[in-house]
Amino acid sequence: MSLTTSVHVCPLSCGATLLVEPMEDVQSAAFCWLVPAGTIYEPPRCNGTAAVLSDLVTRGAGPYDSFELHSRLEALGVQRSESPGWNFLSLSGALLPEHLPTTLDLYAEILRRAHLPDEEVAPCVEGVAQSLRGLEDEPQRKVFVEVRRSTFDDPWGRPIEGTLGDLPRITRAELWNHYRRGFRPNGTILGVAGRVDPAAVRDRLEMLLAGWEPQPPPEVRPGPRAPAVRHLSHEAAQTHIGLAWETVPFGHPDYYAAWAAAHILGGSSSSRLFTEVRERRGLCYSVVTTLHSILMEGRVFAYVGTTTERAQETLDVTLAEIGRLAQGIDAAELARCQAQAKSTLVMQQESTLSRASAIARDWFYLGRVQTLEEVYSQIQSLSVERINRYLREHPPRQLVVVTVGIQPLSVKDVPTGPGS
Repeated sequence: MSLTTSVHVCPLSCGATLLVEPMEDVQSAAFCWLVPAGTIYEPPRCNGTAAVLSDLVTRGAGPYDSFELHSRLEALGVQRSESPGWNFLSLSGALLPEHLPTTLDLYAEILRRAHLPDEEVAPCVEGVAQSLRGLEDEPQRKVFVEVRRSTFDDPWGRPIEGTLGDLPRITRAELWNHYRRGFRPNGTILGVAGRVDPAAVRDRLEMLLAGWEPQPPPEVRPGPRAPAVRHLSHEAAQTHIGLAWETVPFGHPDYYAAWAAAHILGGSSSSRLFTEVRERRGLCYSVVTTLHSILMEGRVFAYVGTTTERAQETLDVTLAEIGRLAQGIDAAELARCQAQAKSTLVMQQESTLSRASAIARDWFYLGRVQTLEEVYSQIQSLSVERINRYLREHPPRQLVVVTVGIQPLSVKDVPTGPGS
């Protein structure tokens, strides 16, 4: 399997960072703009500003009104998306390589001269509100939102979707201020991947973004997080359980050991939680663990969906399996984990959009770009001894438990692991 790639790092004169990964074996190109206008920069009591802006920002820019801008992007065949995140607002898309230059022209207008038309603010706010009301009907999503509130300090625990209570306070003035502060070249990262010429992309962006003035980064002040153990009442036949505990962040020397441990615990249909909680005991219909990271902190998130009648037993068995993980993993579990990771890497190698997003993310977290070959090497070099050492040194602690259902559950015998 050949995963050798070369990423061109091109600091632009305006202060933005361009990263280009040529992929000669594909017939497409993709881009991912990360603009530092994420949720953590929202003004107080205006949670949802970034979510509204992610829709509003493409409703007209430069010489184009909303209809003209969308029509031009569609005519170029851009499969695009705009979404808020905690640190960034992401503008991404995939397209045929020959249309990339003209597409960059349009995105330069969005970045520098978005209209944010007053008559479009209310529809954008209502769109976010509808999504939030839908969240009430999706308790699995809701529990992840609430777990994050309990495990990270505000504003890093703040919902990127916003909150219904804050939406009425979001005015065009607030949106314009957020756009002006966040849509700045310093801190902006652009990842481009596919059948592209790095020098041509760089030269075009130097022309398009000339004169784009840097702005002082907004100050982010940490605030309190929600309580670690909480129950949210929800009338339904199911109970949804969300858990989180500390781990190492992305970029830490033990990150891949942490990733493997989380995958072995609950990342596949052969994982421990799936096997014990779902298959052997029949306690739940869904169980999964994932790794989440902010710049300096990492967490393992776990989710279990079960019936109200068996919810307490499900929580107890899940906690016991989490605690048992600290005793170590075996060679067969590691081999399955590595095989699944390698399959994922092969698929990522074929996706220009995945690579454009990954190289931009790497630059933010690491200040450099990991090639797929480097990721493959990290996974291949994992050993049982290395993962078990990680588990001894980082047992589950600072446990968060959030439940959504008819009745609260008893949280006892919280796993702390050996030596904690």
